[in-house]
Amino acid sequence: MAEPASTASYLPKSWTKDRERCREAKVPDERTFATKGELAKGLVRRCLAAGLPAAWVTADEAYGHDWSFRRLLEQLDVGYVVAVPKSQQIKSLAGIWRIDQLIEEAPAHAWQTLSCGDGAKGPRVYGWAAAKLPANIIFDPDLPTHHRWVMARRSLSDPSELAYAPVGVEIAELARVAGSRWAIEECFQAAKSQCGLDEYEVRRYVGWYRHITLAMLAHAFLAVLAARALATAKGGSRNDTTNLIPLTVAEIRRLLDTLLPHPQTPPGPTTARSELVPLAQTPPSHRPPLPLPKKNQLRTRLMTGVLSLRRPSSS
Repeated sequence: MAEPASTASYLPKSWTKDRERCREAKVPDERTFATKGELAKGLVRRCLAAGLPAAWVTADEAYGHDWSFRRLLEQLDVGYVVAVPKSQQIKSLAGIWRIDQLIEEAPAHAWQTLSCGDGAKGPRVYGWAAAKLPANIIFDPDLPTHHRWVMARRSLSDPSELAYAPVGVEIAELARVAGSRWAIEECFQAAKSQCGLDEYEVRRYVGWYRHITLAMLAHAFLAVLAARALATAKGGSRNDTTNLIPLTVAEIRRLLDTLLPHPQTPPGPTTARSELVPLAQTPPSHRPPLPLPKKNQLRTRLMTGVLSLRRPSSS
């Protein structure tokens, strides 16, 4: 189960160049413009410096195509499986190839049917192909501890993957790590829907940071409870009649919302009145329309009116 561990806000150049605007929003003066790749590298450094155990890093092609991001992970001795665009170039002493060209030339026996994790409807099963890339004589030691891989799913319309894995890792493990990226997306969706991660209306940087931190803390608490419930369910015996389906994050949140007391808001000056507001009265109905006269009656009325106009006045 994925859980956000750190965060950083992306500020465009239109903000960072306007220092007066940043000061009004309480943005720290040391915050300068940084690309999303640079922010990601900062997050990785902070998590590792805090002692967070991380054997792998996975990311989509927005970060995977950044060579400096991949190189940082290699320098930190952290394995990665990142998506890259089909136009990604693979360079070696033998030449330069596009990654989609390498995948198209893969023989039929290179494809393996593997699961990259469980989804809402069961295991996510795809066809995977992978090839080990030559060692880089500039960056790699004489006895490399990791290997670089290129891998892809069956559909060529999807981004391919580049991997940096310890020696001895099989393609099944690489596919599992690649599939864990979807768990991160599901984590953010759950944090938004259950903890209001994106429900903020703030004017100051500090207010945004506090809201995001509290929302992440709330989701972490719910995720830990859900993980414990799942572990308890897996550890129970099949003959145990008290063994129930493990609770999800959404169900635990609803239970806590029902069980925990809510703070009572004192009535304000506009809410002190307790009398009921009378309902608006039903407006009176319109007068029913009168029936139209028949043709003979209408002709008689017209003739009477004409005669009365032509009748001479008595003198």
